[in-house]
Amino acid sequence: MTDAKPGMRKPVFIKVDQLQPGTSGHTLTVKVVSSKTVMQKGRPSGPQVRPMRIAECVVGDETGTIIFTARNEQVDMMKPDTTVILRNAKIDMYKGSMRLAVDKWGRVEVTDAANFNVKEDNNLSLIEYELVSVPVE
Repeated sequence: MTDAKPGMRKPVFIKVDQLQPGTSGHTLTVKVVSSKTVMQKGRPSGPQVRPMRIAECVVGDETGTIIFTARNEQVDMMKPDTTVILRNAKIDMYKGSMRLAVDKWGRVEVTDAANFNVKEDNNLSLIEYELVSVPVE
């Protein structure tokens, strides 16, 4: 019997062009291309418990780009030209297209600048997927 404790699994980094609809648990290193706040609810001085902010950010690597939906404190990290590691990211579908998101089970962390150029002419969020129902036999 060994005393080996079950360790943390080493994350497997994937590339943007490997993302598929309905998948989760992704770890990626991406550069922020652009960030645009799309929703801001609540005033910091108001009576509500938490203000809510959402930004749509185009992020990518040398294989392509995708829209990342940043929420609340994630918004502050998503500045253009920043390199971030998205841990345990998932794909959400929005109006038939893929969006990348990190919920409370994942993490966004700013890291050292990556040495790749973002392939901006392959935006996975521009591909429209059709929901097809498969008959069960």
